[in-house]
Amino acid sequence: MVDYINKFDIELAKPVWYAGEELTGHVIVDSTENFKVRGIRVHLRGRGHVEWKVSRSGERHSVKEDQVYLDSKTTVWGIEKGLEPGGNDALPILPRGAHKWQFSFPLPESALPPSFESRTCTVRYYLRCIIDVPYASNPSHITYFTVIGPYSDCMETRYLCPTCMEISSHTCPCLPLMKPLRLSGTLERSAYCCGEHIKLRCQVANDTDRQLRISVKLVQDCCFFINQGVLGICKEFQHVAFEYRSDLIRARQSVDWDLSSFLLLPPVPPTIPEGFCRLMQIGYTLRVNLVRDGKAPTNLCLDFPFTIATLPFRIPNVAVPPVVFQTAVESVEGGMYISPAFTLGQVYDGTEGAESGVLYQPVYPTVMKNPAKLERQRLASIANGLNDCAEKVSSV
Repeated sequence: MVDYINKFDIELAKPVWYAGEELTGHVIVDSTENFKVRGIRVHLRGRGHVEWKVSRSGERHSVKEDQVYLDSKTTVWGIEKGLEPGGNDALPILPRGAHKWQFSFPLPESALPPSFESRTCTVRYYLRCIIDVPYASNPSHITYFTVIGPYSDCMETRYLCPTCMEISSHTCPCLPLMKPLRLSGTLERSAYCCGEHIKLRCQVANDTDRQLRISVKLVQDCCFFINQGVLGICKEFQHVAFEYRSDLIRARQSVDWDLSSFLLLPPVPPTIPEGFCRLMQIGYTLRVNLVRDGKAPTNLCLDFPFTIATLPFRIPNVAVPPVVFQTAVESVEGGMYISPAFTLGQVYDGTEGAESGVLYQPVYPTVMKNPAKLERQRLASIANGLNDCAEKVSSV
């Protein structure tokens, strides 16, 4: 940045946006001198990038592909690009002092893939502002923001139907009709927003001599694509977002447990169905099986289709649950990787627990936990502040 510019920044009205909204903000410039400017321009950009290394004929090389989702420009001050006069003498002069210009970009109604960060694939949305000066390198500033997508509502009819599954085993070959071990489960609905409790009920009939537990896992399946060659290539990943294990089920015991209070959905990227995005696909499965302590899971396994939605479940005539935006957990794609471009390194000073600052991470909609308690804490803090002020006044 040139010496006579004290401040150069982009301020957005909010850090998170949905498709179809009007993205608004301000460009702020504070200079100590008058200087000539062709124009101050803002560039809106949304871009997906996939890249990984492959081995062919004993050599490793990178394969990659890009996709552009947004590409718009506007001039907030000065002359439009391409209409500048031939000489620099006719260029406008930006007077010294603090300046603030508003800009806006309508985001398309068409579905936009969500902001996403992984080692293999990134989807980034950002604003770049450039001060086009005639006699020096152009100062520029970049601000990243998060786009939430795709549009998926827990209230859609296709998600509201309960899903019931059952599986049993025959451990005695001479009694083929006997079912000594049976696992069944009912998922109240198939779509949930992060921060909600998963409504799952399980029944187990354990007629064996073993002690068992119910294991519930949320499995994330990611597939990244590159359209290279005739069929293209892809790279797949599978991660466990969270796992819960129940109390012991004793031998010859049958249980019917509602596990909802134990299954809190953590922040994770939303489901990206097949065909929505050319570069990636993200799906989830709620896997329920029976396990023995210290041993591999049994063959009794129920895989419930599961959707991570961007709009939470609402109960009629009840206040809509407040939604906050949080970064994904580190156990899934979209949360386990932070690009070096977004980390602010610090010099090690010998103290434990020192961490590098993070400049940007995508966030995802999450239903606020216990909003009533948070509101009580907020009001209590305000009351404490007022009491402190009153004590200071009385002491004076």
